[in-house]
Amino acid sequence: MRSEAEAQLGGLERFASPGKGRGLRARRRFAVGELLFSCPAYAAVLTVSERGSHCDACFARKEGLSKCGRCKQAFYCNVECQKEDWPMHKLECASMCAFGQNWHPSDTVRLTARVLAKQQIHPERTQSEKLFAVKEFESHLDKLDNEKRELIQNDIAALHHFYSKHLEYPDNAALVVLFAQVNCNGFTIEDEELSHLGSAIFPDVALMNHSCCPNVIVTYKGTLAEVRAVREIEPGEEIFSSYIDLLYPTEDRNDRLRDSYFFSCDCRECVTKEKDKEKLEICKLNDPPSAETVKDMIKYARNVIEEFRRAKHYKSPSELLEICELSLDKMGAVFEDSNVYMLHMMYQAMGVCLYVQDWEGALRYGQKIIRPYSKHYPSYSLNVASMWLKLGRLYMALKNRTAGVKALQRAIAIMEVAHGKDHPYISEIKKELEDH
Repeated sequence: MRSEAEAQLGGLERFASPGKGRGLRARRRFAVGELLFSCPAYAAVLTVSERGSHCDACFARKEGLSKCGRCKQAFYCNVECQKEDWPMHKLECASMCAFGQNWHPSDTVRLTARVLAKQQIHPERTQSEKLFAVKEFESHLDKLDNEKRELIQNDIAALHHFYSKHLEYPDNAALVVLFAQVNCNGFTIEDEELSHLGSAIFPDVALMNHSCCPNVIVTYKGTLAEVRAVREIEPGEEIFSSYIDLLYPTEDRNDRLRDSYFFSCDCRECVTKEKDKEKLEICKLNDPPSAETVKDMIKYARNVIEEFRRAKHYKSPSELLEICELSLDKMGAVFEDSNVYMLHMMYQAMGVCLYVQDWEGALRYGQKIIRPYSKHYPSYSLNVASMWLKLGRLYMALKNRTAGVKALQRAIAIMEVAHGKDHPYISEIKKELEDH
């Protein structure tokens, strides 16, 4: 085992971060937009809905992919990608044929199966674990409540049900630990519009601790994670990414961190709560709402956000849009349009409009969202870039080229820092500009 001092990515080192456990810090200065390091996926799984439009092995987006000759459900760029993916795809290929329409393990189960297989095929340390090994991942087992333990047992049952043929299983206790590790340390891979592409394990990326004032951002080039500076970083400074969506006020962010990662954040933003007033902006009325009214409306907003999250699984688009419109109407009596709970429901409404191809409706919501987003999110936010990108594409579709070009250029300006100037997504957007 290498010592912590020896185990370094260029210009970076693992260290004991006070009050946070393991962490990553800079040994030299990094400029805004500079790549600190990249990390290939230890294991990755393309979500089922993206099959056919992305390669199952490298996640490249292209037309004319070749399908697996056996199951006809996995798609690849070429023979090389198919061969590279076979040790993982064979876990699912025969099972998909046998189960047919009844094959439906979750992404978490699929990813954990691949981690298990990788540990058996490749027990030695990988290129994804230069500073931090999968076996060192925190499981937070002692903090799991009964509900979380029950969900893990359901996942273990699904793992046995769908993957019995090609996997050697450790005992139940070891599987509980592994699922808990994957839940805490897994990453969601998203495209340029923040649509879900898949899930993956990036051990060296998982070494970074969280801050709501991050100095780096993680983006993806296929199944390669890239970490770039979004602020100037000085030697000796700890490297922080954000684990969560930073739109929300301090209390909500910390509720999410405690629920998913079992800690509270003590960054400057969480200590001072300086952005909370702007994020929870109240209507400027001659007779302002009472503190009690505001408190009740915040409670209502949190409930409706959760209600909508559940409703997405079973309600029709028109019913979902109605939830959005009714909640926006009710909240609008107390909250300004720039209030983050209003923005959340506008974003959901925009998503429904995009789904049903109501471009004008989507554009109306997007136009209301973009300015407050730019104010509430940190610099070089992917949420802001993806909103400019959606707006640009909507303007173009509605034949407003001037506004479209302007919006797409705004997206590119952020993405050149966050993704790097040579990222395929940026080339694609520049081509869209040329084609229009």
